[in-house]
Amino acid sequence: MGLLKEIRIHGRGGQGNVTASEFLAEAAFADGLYAQAFPMFGSERHGAPVTAYTRISDKPIRLRSQIYQPDYLIIQDASLFAGNDLLEGLKDGGLVVINSPRPAPDFDIPDTFEVVTIPATELALDIVGKPIINTIMVGAFAAASGEIHMEALARSVRERYPGELGEKEVVAMKDAFDRVKGVRT
Repeated sequence: MGLLKEIRIHGRGGQGNVTASEFLAEAAFADGLYAQAFPMFGSERHGAPVTAYTRISDKPIRLRSQIYQPDYLIIQDASLFAGNDLLEGLKDGGLVVINSPRPAPDFDIPDTFEVVTIPATELALDIVGKPIINTIMVGAFAAASGEIHMEALARSVRERYPGELGEKEVVAMKDAFDRVKGVRT
């Protein structure tokens, strides 16, 4: 089948989980790849757990199921670790990107996984003025995984949020990208 990467995003309603998965898919498509983005939620309201998925491949994607064995996890709300096995199915060597000001070793995550943390909520409040973290998390993911190009993400964000808001979101996303890239070099 060629390259197939699967991303599972965990967060709460109102954090932009579905939009984050769409940004990743749109950016992958802009980079010449095939992509899918889809959510899993019912009639939940603001603040309820939401899971979103993204698949990226260099070949057409025929799968239509949820993602049970992701290569990557994006955790937009670290409080979801309480009472949930967010790591379920994550492939050995998988990457976990967590919205938290706490360092990665503070999380009880096995050494078989790579963990990156980013204080996304604080960055969003400082730069955008709102606690919407999806662009920050995809920026951190892009830096940590190398799967998505920053320029493609920035185009996707600007298309969805034209004007001042979009520019603030891109600044926040690039800040997260640079912070994670700086730690990983």
